[in-house]
Amino acid sequence: MTSLHVRALSPLDFLDRSAAVYREKIAVVDGAQRRTYSEMRARVRAFAAYLIRRGLRPGDRVAYLAPNRSALLEGHYAVPLARGILVAMNTRLTVEEIRYILAHSGATMLVYDASIDDFVSRLAPSVACVRVDHDAATLAVADAADYETILRTTPPLAAYERETDEDATIAINYTSGTTGKPKGVMYAFRGAYQNALAETFHANLRPESVYLWTLPMFHCNGWCYPWAVTAAGATHVCLPKVEAERIFALVAAEGVTHLCAAPTVLVMLANDPAAAPFARPLHAITAGAPPAPTTIARFEALNATITHVYGLTETYGPVTVCAWQSALWDDLAPNVRAGRKSRQGVPFVTVGADDVRVVDGELADVPADGTTHGEIVVRGNNVMKGYYADPEATERAFAGGFFHTGDIAVRHADGYIEIVDRAKDVIISGGENISTVQVESILMQHDAVAEVAVVASPDAKWGEVPKAFVTLKAGRALETGELIAFARERLPGFKVPKAVVFGELPKTSTGKIQKFLLREREWAGHEKRVQ
Repeated sequence: MTSLHVRALSPLDFLDRSAAVYREKIAVVDGAQRRTYSEMRARVRAFAAYLIRRGLRPGDRVAYLAPNRSALLEGHYAVPLARGILVAMNTRLTVEEIRYILAHSGATMLVYDASIDDFVSRLAPSVACVRVDHDAATLAVADAADYETILRTTPPLAAYERETDEDATIAINYTSGTTGKPKGVMYAFRGAYQNALAETFHANLRPESVYLWTLPMFHCNGWCYPWAVTAAGATHVCLPKVEAERIFALVAAEGVTHLCAAPTVLVMLANDPAAAPFARPLHAITAGAPPAPTTIARFEALNATITHVYGLTETYGPVTVCAWQSALWDDLAPNVRAGRKSRQGVPFVTVGADDVRVVDGELADVPADGTTHGEIVVRGNNVMKGYYADPEATERAFAGGFFHTGDIAVRHADGYIEIVDRAKDVIISGGENISTVQVESILMQHDAVAEVAVVASPDAKWGEVPKAFVTLKAGRALETGELIAFARERLPGFKVPKAVVFGELPKTSTGKIQKFLLREREWAGHEKRVQ
């Protein structure tokens, strides 16, 4: 007998529901384009029909390379609707990194935005391409199909085969390559559904909410907000480029109520000379290195509130939230209140109370004393299926039955966790992860470099940026600008060291470079906040 009480969880249901309940409500604002939920569903079903007619098979990967525009939002529904797997790629990566991801994922199609025509020309993809634009500019890839033409000429699916396995892969998100090559993090339909509802709950999204896309949709599928905002029947406002003037203008014109952003975006807005209080309350959700108390106070003075969350690509984005307790904390002094906001907090509502732990090397919980260090480990609905085509890395990541984050934290007496350091030397600059190992390996390719160590250095705009300490080979000379130019040719701009110091590196008696001493020198006198 069929189990009528069981229905596989799928975030695609959110669009069907909102298109039925809020059919004439504005779902998407993208520049001059304003589309209702009914129109959004029709566009999604048309592109899904195109993918099927092109021969997309269940499990085939479809890659996207685009800023925060409606096509990428639609792709979060159209690709899985056609039984494909979405691979949304970071537009800030190099040609070589994008080529690697396309090859590793085995993508059969690339959907790209016209704004990166030059990049795609250099990429010269060997897979089928679809170009997204609203004008008649020359296609960067000669045989690329035009997205809007496809939607106009392809009848939408009248019905579709619903995914019945909620553990099927809905998306693959590639890490920033913090331990070598980027790894493909597999998200399941179930996890995407659960996390989307958790985001809706913790952000208090409602049908009258208006969400501004300041967070890249390619980053952890935009923390599952492509599905969360739709689940609430709220409005998506697309933002292809993060600029303070544009953000203030859209907040005012569209009545924006919510946004997610790296702390550097909040700093940019709080410190903008034209900053003025928002006409209606704005709720900002931030992750990464939390803003300093002065930034929190300055931003919240704009008629805004900040909620701090924590997570990784492997946890669908946020997995914990600094759940605010008004009765206990509202009347605290501003600096103390800001300190409470900066903690990583407690598990999401869809994550078990015992599924986010701080443990020692034996996987035993550390005391909740606010001082004993341990590693954050996670299991449950918010954890990836594993790394695509990399069973060995998956097994290592889940040693002992929990996902190991590599982040070192304490647990306070009230149960809230707070990160105090990173087990790995990952730099988080403007919300982007930078592997010091990767940068060091590039600098070591210069024939004048003997040794190198890269650490995070404080930066007023980005929070922290990479700084290189270099020992040259005997008898060799090298200028700072020359080495930075060398790195810029081989790395994305945000990974290039912003400064170089030449000299001997501190080492242990066994010859190991003591990077922690370099970090301590860099951060002396600065308030270092770590994800």
